[in-house]
Amino acid sequence: MLKRLSKYIKKLNTKKKTTIKDIANVLNISAAAVSKALHDDSRISEKTKKAVKQVAKNLNYQPNHLASALRKGKSNLVGVIVPRTNSNFFSSVIQNIEEVLNKEGYNIIITQSNESYKKECANIDTLLFTQVDGIIASMANETIDLEYYEKVKSKGIPLILFDRGENDLNVDYIGIDDYNSSHMIVEHLIEQGCKRIAHIGGYKHTRIFNNRIKGYIDALKKHDLPLDTELLIESSLTIEDGRKKMLRLLTLKNRPDAVYVASDYAALGALQVLNEQNINMPNDIALVGFGDEPFTAMVTPTITSINQHSAEIGKQAAKTFLKRVKKTAAKQTLNKIILDAELVVRDSSNTKKSMMHL
Repeated sequence: MLKRLSKYIKKLNTKKKTTIKDIANVLNISAAAVSKALHDDSRISEKTKKAVKQVAKNLNYQPNHLASALRKGKSNLVGVIVPRTNSNFFSSVIQNIEEVLNKEGYNIIITQSNESYKKECANIDTLLFTQVDGIIASMANETIDLEYYEKVKSKGIPLILFDRGENDLNVDYIGIDDYNSSHMIVEHLIEQGCKRIAHIGGYKHTRIFNNRIKGYIDALKKHDLPLDTELLIESSLTIEDGRKKMLRLLTLKNRPDAVYVASDYAALGALQVLNEQNINMPNDIALVGFGDEPFTAMVTPTITSINQHSAEIGKQAAKTFLKRVKKTAAKQTLNKIILDAELVVRDSSNTKKSMMHL
């Protein structure tokens, strides 16, 4: 057997991938027996199983999970699509999705769209080709056309959206109450004595950012403060865009006395500009972000922000998928989980640290 194994190792140096047939030829047994041994079939002796696994290791055999998924109609893989992985919010969601699913025998494939609709579509195609058992996703900023998500639904694959998702898709969704969170931020700033509050928001076509804009507008109306369109700015919510939008606000003849930013990253860019121009926070301009990224508690001044409960969102997204793959899934009503958020008050809007709950 050693000579035969040595012969195959040399032969495989010029071959792309080891197959079950290669293992079978080394051991002089059938490919079917090798397959059963690799899957710990009780009909195969322990001696044979041990020999098969040793040869498989020596030949660097890698199972073809795609072929296995096609045969079984189940891959035990779940695709996860996020706008970016360098955000604490999304990395926390991913971590908790994985922890819940791993316990149930599932592995996850993580893809990121980088806020690109084209990249998001390519990610969906890749996950579908890989025969994933479900997709858990948060949409890219650019996504308006829902055709690719409709494709997932049409194939009968469970689709769970979190944080960013559109009602038109009529699928399971997990997130926070963006409208009330936004309303709470504006009321907090008004309580600090602010009367000219700007909002650097996301794009209106994205439901969560539209809800945040609505919450901002309605809170102003509730307190009889005028809506100045100069103070309502759409943004890609990157650090650089936060800098640009803050600089734009500072050029106004009548500057805002508070700025509410729909993302901590853009809020960080705004804070950099305010610090560079020696503008005191919160006395001259108060600042509030959204997302409670770890850096919000490390910068100077620390940034008031909304805690989105990322860990719970991840757990609930995974649990919702597990419910969907049960035989009774077709009879289930849609799972819409809306979590309350917390306003974490820090130095950028108030020197007194406290917690306000919805």
